[in-house]
Amino acid sequence: MTSFYQTGADDTQAIAEQESFIITKEYRRFAEFCDACLREKYIGLCYGAPGVGKTLSARYYAKWYFLEKRLPTNLPYLPLHPEISSCRTLLYTAEITSTPRKIKENIGSMRVQLGRFVEELLPQEQRTLMARDIPNYCHLIIVDETERLKMTGIEQFREIYDKGDLGLIFIGMPGLEKKLSRYPQLYSRVGFSHSYNTLSQDEMRFLLQIYWEKFGLSMNPNDYTDAEAIATICRVTNGNFRLVNRLFRQIERIMRINELSCITAEVVEAARECLVIGTV
Repeated sequence: MTSFYQTGADDTQAIAEQESFIITKEYRRFAEFCDACLREKYIGLCYGAPGVGKTLSARYYAKWYFLEKRLPTNLPYLPLHPEISSCRTLLYTAEITSTPRKIKENIGSMRVQLGRFVEELLPQEQRTLMARDIPNYCHLIIVDETERLKMTGIEQFREIYDKGDLGLIFIGMPGLEKKLSRYPQLYSRVGFSHSYNTLSQDEMRFLLQIYWEKFGLSMNPNDYTDAEAIATICRVTNGNFRLVNRLFRQIERIMRINELSCITAEVVEAARECLVIGTV
């Protein structure tokens, strides 16, 4: 029997996150990298500057917005969204207090729960007969914020990888590969690395056009006002995905307060002054 599903508040938000995600060239490169690690069952390293979109991409790839509210065992049962039937990836965000024992317990529990969710959504004739096969539905584990892990935590993930017949990806800041190279037992198992870059000029224009449309405007690069605003946004954000999002929240607020009907360079500069911007 297939479980009954009705969209709830949690999944309405999840669907909104899924539909609002903008698929860029960098995301496609990231997805190909993840597919390779999953297919070849290798360890992969993904690194990039803060805000370029690493975590958002990992969430989208793993369909994590459908899983994160269901995996903790202390939450009440939530009906399963049909998208979960194709989920084969777990996203684990490392904590400063992560211990090897905590990592082992959390990953083990998440793998079992993911397997049970997938089993429940499969047609009856496709379900496995042995409970021991349930964790095998997890084919890839993505570890975000890897810098937070101590050596013992990293070694725990290596043990999970060695015993799990799955792929493993560590996501972190530039220099992650140098940090992990200190652990030859793990580094010798690394098969792929991926540098997550900032948005190119073409991608920035594509992204800005989407934002213009969200504001009910039509972006015209041949219009000097639009061209000047575009150039200012590109200079301020330097292709940083997170900063673009933050900047447009302020632009929207300034336009609403001042009852403006177009985005100008002055509006962009005013929005920039509202933000704390580090090195991008």
